[in-house]
Amino acid sequence: MYATWWKLGLDTTLLAFEAQSVIALRMAKLAAGGSGAQVEAQRMVSEKLLAASEAAMQLATGASHGAVVAGYRRKVRANHRRLSRAAERG
Repeated sequence: MYATWWKLGLDTTLLAFEAQSVIALRMAKLAAGGSGAQVEAQRMVSEKLLAASEAAMQLATGASHGAVVAGYRRKVRANHRRLSRAAERG
């Protein structure tokens, strides 16, 4: 029982740290301006709406909180990889 809560707490904490990294990368991209910033701003909003609706559907259909957090972590890691590659290219 405690192991499940411990894992959920750890995964949620890791999600928070990972999300901060993505926020920093996105803010840098937005600060640079231009068409890339506009595309990123639109992507950010649409991703958040989609992720929230997916999480709501998961919970409504009986998924665990851990499954929802794992889904968010996958999305955050994908964004980190994409934004990191874009930052490396310039």
